[in-house]
Amino acid sequence: MTAFWLAAPLLLIGFAVAVVINLIQIATSMQDQSFSTIPRLGTFFVSFLVLLPWMLKKISAYAITILGDLGRYAQ
Repeated sequence: MTAFWLAAPLLLIGFAVAVVINLIQIATSMQDQSFSTIPRLGTFFVSFLVLLPWMLKKISAYAITILGDLGRYAQ
């Protein structure tokens, strides 16, 4: 579940940007690959940088929880 919650915001942002780009391409009849790829990659990179502190906090809390209960799992 932690992996899902870490990946979900980036996937939703990528999906939303893809839909908007595709609608623009349909409206303008422009089917250039770089027009669709560059904004998606840029948006993904910016959203990754914005969400990185939250993602690190979540994964750190998960690791602390797992390592804190390691004795229970070792039995």
